[in-house]
Amino acid sequence: MTSLDMTFVRSQFPAFAQDLTASHAFFENAGGSYPCAQVVDRLHRFYTERKVQPYGPYPAAQAGGAEMDEARARLAAMMGVAGPQVSFGPSTSANTYVLAQAVRQWLRGANAAIVVTNQDHEANSGVWRRLADEGIEVREWQIDPVTGSLDPAGLAALLADGRVKLVAFPHCSNVVAEINDVAAICEIARAAGARTVVDGVSYAPHGFPDFPSLGCDVYLFSAYKTYGPHQGIMVITEDFGAELPAQGHSFNAGSLYKRYTPAGPDHAQIAACAGMADYIDALHAHHFAPEADPAARNRAVHGLMRAQEVAAVAPLLDYLAARNDLRLLGPRRAEDRAPTVAVAFDRAAEPISEALGREGIACWAGDFYAVRPLEAMGVDLGRGVLRMSLAHYTSAEDVARLIAALDRVL
Repeated sequence: MTSLDMTFVRSQFPAFAQDLTASHAFFENAGGSYPCAQVVDRLHRFYTERKVQPYGPYPAAQAGGAEMDEARARLAAMMGVAGPQVSFGPSTSANTYVLAQAVRQWLRGANAAIVVTNQDHEANSGVWRRLADEGIEVREWQIDPVTGSLDPAGLAALLADGRVKLVAFPHCSNVVAEINDVAAICEIARAAGARTVVDGVSYAPHGFPDFPSLGCDVYLFSAYKTYGPHQGIMVITEDFGAELPAQGHSFNAGSLYKRYTPAGPDHAQIAACAGMADYIDALHAHHFAPEADPAARNRAVHGLMRAQEVAAVAPLLDYLAARNDLRLLGPRRAEDRAPTVAVAFDRAAEPISEALGREGIACWAGDFYAVRPLEAMGVDLGRGVLRMSLAHYTSAEDVARLIAALDRVL
């Protein structure tokens, strides 16, 4: 079985060659990953050579527009969708807000209900809960207070009366980290006549989505957590995208990728997102035989990333599970979770993160905008949780360094 060449992987990230970033083992990936060189190079090129209004009738404008189109087309092909299904926005929170305004209009006066969870980051929870202002009933699919898991049987009960038109849930939580069975959940919702919106921000860094296999209507994630620039990315099915009221300029309503982009996009950052596709292709070319299908290349690289992460995070989970002075949130098995590891203590977590910083470990503490799941699990928000998050470029040596530092600090 092919394994990830960590020397090659880390050579693709400028941060590992810089004194300031290379001085610490980086465990704050869930807050934002390092950008790959391909993204940095494209962003620099756009600002130095193409920073003009794109698509105009002169060379720099044509080159800029072509690179923006390339980013959309290549990311779409990688995720198994048509180019217009991919929209860019300033952040996932902003994209979700715009989408929720469309749903607000769509369901107004329809005697409808929606389902949200208390496992989500606030971006895919709070904005949907505000639809109650329009008389739309908001139902909460609640996590198990001990494990943090979402039980599909609980969703089925919420859908039983047929009034639910939309279900919003995470691919995985940014503190619980359990990987939800998106395809199975979407099948349950679809059978009840409900659309699905999946927050993929905490999962996409560990493998870009194969959108058709998930069966959802919308998938949202953040480029700055997937080795790219600070952009939010939304993938939407063509039929749901056409059904919802447009939120952009009226004359752009006929363009799916412009329907939910109410303001002018960041041209340079969209263009730089093509570097994310460059990186996936570079990983594939280094590890596998040539493959013409971009989606197949993405699936193969996804598998490589996950295998490396599962192996890397397992010793950390073993170490934490053996301690009796902390609470490990989420699944015990590395295979069942993203490599985002949150732990609660009987004291404030932030001083621990500060102490780890002095030990050469970069991580942080707090609530991470996951107030609802932490409250549901009985975590004291005043103390918060310590979160240590890995990516596929996190080495076994980094994890060993973290464990040794925890031994000294705790």
